[in-house]
Amino acid sequence: ARINVSQGQQQEMINISEAEKLKQVNEAEGKAKEIELLAQATAEGIRTIASAINSPGGMEAVNLRVAEQYVKEFGNLAKATNTLILPADVGNIGAFVATVTTAMKTISPETSKPSGESL
Repeated sequence: ARINVSQGQQQEMINISEAEKLKQVNEAEGKAKEIELLAQATAEGIRTIASAINSPGGMEAVNLRVAEQYVKEFGNLAKATNTLILPADVGNIGAFVATVTTAMKTISPETSKPSGESL
């Protein structure tokens, strides 16, 4: 009788262990799928943005968005803290946007070359 009880307890521990292992495998597979789907969505979003930037008026839209974010973030900095960090020429938003535009134009030819790779 003791042998049967012992074997039953042993089998119970094996079953619990197998169930825990299966649970961990399923959770890992779920996390992997989540990461894969997020990466695919991010890549598609980047492709959509790149296409929009390269369409007529796209660069102007980028410039406007950068200027809007510039003003918004400096406003948030002024509200959130008693310390304000300013660029050398804070009053000249146009110069800031021009700098960003120049940087994007420098990057753009490199990133728009067909490489045979997909995101």
